[in-house]
Amino acid sequence: MKKKIVSALLAMGMVMSLLAGCGGNAGGSAATTDSGTTETATKSDDGGSAATTTEPGEVTEFTMFITMPGSEINDDNEIAQMIADKWGVKVKETWLTGQTASEATGTLIAGGEYPDFIDSDEMNLLIDADALVPLDDYIDQYPEFRDTWFTPEEWDKFRQPDGHIYWINPFGNTMGESKATTHNDEAFWIQVKVLEWAGYPKIETMDQYFDVLEGYMAEHPTMEDGTENIAYTILCEDWRYFCLENAGQFLAGYPNDGSVIVNKSTMTIEDYNTSEDTKLYLKKLNEEYNKGFVDPESFTQTYDEYIAKLSTGRVLGMVDQWWDFAYTVNDSFKQTGLDEKGCNYVPLGLTTKPGMENRWHTYDDTVNQASGIAITTDCKDPDKAFKFLVDCAMDQELHDLRFWGVEGVDYTVDANGLYERSPEQRQNWADTSYQASHRCQYSYFPQWHGTSRDGKNANKPEEQPSEFMNDMAKPLKDCFDAYGVTTYPQMIGSVVETNGPWFPMYSFSNNFTTETPGGVAWAKMGEVKHEWLPKVVMAKNFDDGWNQYMEVYNACKPEDFLKEMQDILDTFK
Repeated sequence: MKKKIVSALLAMGMVMSLLAGCGGNAGGSAATTDSGTTETATKSDDGGSAATTTEPGEVTEFTMFITMPGSEINDDNEIAQMIADKWGVKVKETWLTGQTASEATGTLIAGGEYPDFIDSDEMNLLIDADALVPLDDYIDQYPEFRDTWFTPEEWDKFRQPDGHIYWINPFGNTMGESKATTHNDEAFWIQVKVLEWAGYPKIETMDQYFDVLEGYMAEHPTMEDGTENIAYTILCEDWRYFCLENAGQFLAGYPNDGSVIVNKSTMTIEDYNTSEDTKLYLKKLNEEYNKGFVDPESFTQTYDEYIAKLSTGRVLGMVDQWWDFAYTVNDSFKQTGLDEKGCNYVPLGLTTKPGMENRWHTYDDTVNQASGIAITTDCKDPDKAFKFLVDCAMDQELHDLRFWGVEGVDYTVDANGLYERSPEQRQNWADTSYQASHRCQYSYFPQWHGTSRDGKNANKPEEQPSEFMNDMAKPLKDCFDAYGVTTYPQMIGSVVETNGPWFPMYSFSNNFTTETPGGVAWAKMGEVKHEWLPKVVMAKNFDDGWNQYMEVYNACKPEDFLKEMQDILDTFK
């Protein structure tokens, strides 16, 4: 759940700083290719850019800005160069630093200059600024990609009010057989060393979860080196306050529609913010906070501070999405040996009461039409840019280079044609220096889960069953064995079912603007929750804190928001 904030006034210094990072080229710029030739893009009369014709085999250097934190790779990255040599494209990725997504996007708009590619959480602002290239004609030029990546109904979800498609979500697609081993979604996470200490108990409810954390803390207030343990922390910075905000819907047994609950039996929208399950959840956090088991820095820490804290191994549990922490934290554990000390996290599918069904894990592919990768009107060669998007999705060799690496260097192929890695290769792949100099995933370009086109290997190493198990530290393997599971989804134990065509509803609400009463209410609700939920958790008297929160929340007129969400749901009846 993400707030939309438009900055009315932005300092020119911020504008120039971000544009320097993104390599904006409006008004005339030159990009030198690896072959030594130079391509010049000049601003065209219609606000786009006209590129000089490039010779076949030349390398075009594109820029991309992603409104998420990330690590830049070296300019001479080995796999990036291999991709450039064969597919004629090199992408300089720049990531969000020191700003919110809204501020960074607003900075670009204020400066009027854009990178070639962009993936922003504020795509509507870019449409309003006429900064994006319509992709409809490009999509139709590649029918195999068009018909494989999304269904016609899914493509239509991306169409904006003017009838055009401006971005493509690069995530959530499965090729062939699903090989899911990780739980990419939200969960209550807990370190395996805590479960081992407790004798690998069955934990169904949040009460049981916190009982285990409290018990472990009583016997292990510090790590082996004397570092103080933290039972539970919460990330609340900017839009990531979902780590505090939306667990109530899951604890009630509903899937991740994000902004609302969809009651399938009545096909009606319900507000989880005021539900009994959400109240019970916040009351439990309030109890744990007042007992001293919730990190007092929860409501002031930044994302970087949060990740650094998790990487020390001192945090026993939290609520988060896998993609928001695991890739960085797990690599850190592997490099420091904390994985061998049981610091890896596993997900639990908790509910408010024992015996309830949980839906924390989504088994279907999820189409989030609220954002994705787009080509801007400043792109020096939109035809080649879109062709590279297609290549990333449809060329298996390119996909393997991005996620498996170089054969013989990052993995080997056994007699049965299966990819595998040695312990040294796994260690290299997790090393930050190696990642910067060698690994190039272009992680916000189209990518597949599931089975490779060879019908044998997983498209992602972490989904290769043998690789997934071999890459596990012993405490994590012991945990899986104790619970009789072989994957994280099995650890969650969610109901296996197909979600409705409206799912997820957050992909609609994330595009709400203040041009409608529901959009106004949605913005106010987000602001109120971001301010008041920490107050409720920290309140000396929970009931007083909750009642004050409800008074302010109801003043936002959430009924206006719920009505517009109901109108959207009604289109699927």
